[in-house]
Formats: sequence, C-alpha cells, structure tokens
Amino acid sequence: MRRPRRNHTAAFKAKVAIAALKGDETLAALAEKFDVHANQITQWKTQLLENASGVFSSVAEKQSAGPDLKDLHAKIGQQALEIDFLAGALGRIGDASAKK
Repeated sequence: MRRPRRNHTAAFKAKVAIAALKGDETLAALAEKFDVHANQITQWKTQLLENASGVFSSVAEKQSAGPDLKDLHAKIGQQALEIDFLAGALGRIGDASAKK
C-alpha cells in the first residue's frame, strides 16, 4: 500500500539539506533518520547550494532581479491594440467593402 503524499516545510527541507552538506552521515543514514528518499535529499541539497546567495542579497538586489513592470504593461497594451484591430478586421471579411 502506498504512503499518502507528504508536504514538507521549508524549515524541514533546510534542516535535511544542511545535514547532508555537513557530511557527517551518509545519504542512506540521513534518509532513514528523516524518513525521506535519498534522491530527495540530494535535490534539496542542490537547491540549497544554488539559492544560497539569495539569503545574503539586499532588498534592492532582489527587486532588480524581477521583471520590469513598465515593460510588461507596455507589452500588454500593445497586444490589446493588436487584438482589437484584428478582431475588427476579421469582422469585415464577410462585408462587401472588404478588399480581396
């Protein structure tokens, strides 16, 4: 019988990944101790190493890494105009005044 799906907290994942980084115990021992698969521990360890620099970045650095909202709003406006234009053009296809 399968075990029900478990959702681990970020704190638990960090605890397991840090224990794996220490290297005091093998992955098999950690997997048994924390009751998770060894592959899952390896994934959490990799995620921790990849995202560790984000812990020490400032608020300004985090905001600059995100998308520019002005550019995104401009793109949305341009697409809305194109959609309106094309909807009007498609509505005239059946008219006698439409150019062929």
